[in-house]
Amino acid sequence: MSGDPRPIFPTLGRYYGFTSDLAYLVVRVTIGLMLIPHGWPKVTTSGVVGVAGALTRYGIVAPTAGAYTIMALETVGAVMITLGLFTRAVAALLVIEFAVIVFVAHWPRGYGAGAGGIEFPLMWGMMLVAIMLRGGGPWSLDRRIGKEI
Repeated sequence: MSGDPRPIFPTLGRYYGFTSDLAYLVVRVTIGLMLIPHGWPKVTTSGVVGVAGALTRYGIVAPTAGAYTIMALETVGAVMITLGLFTRAVAALLVIEFAVIVFVAHWPRGYGAGAGGIEFPLMWGMMLVAIMLRGGGPWSLDRRIGKEI
């Protein structure tokens, strides 16, 4: 059994490998670019003090270190995901961040996004798990430099 999808239009079958890689590129770049607006206001508006204060309210230990980490991951890390640079390592760190977000900040509110539940951050986390498992893909700086960490 082949791992390739069955072509909807058999005459286009030879293009499926290319489009599969292209589809993954679209997902990776979209996730990276959409994460930047979550981190940028933390850097430009809230700052370390604001982010650390929020972490303190959630009972997170070492809130200042956590604030720097979150701000770096959601800005620089998001750019790295977009470019496919050190993709697996950055995605793994973001998976940890989103696991904390799901279980600490959103879990008490249930599932639905409308009530501030886990739905939205869980989706982010699972997309980042997929990126962590796949790596940068063929159109990434990881592949270009020959190292997929």
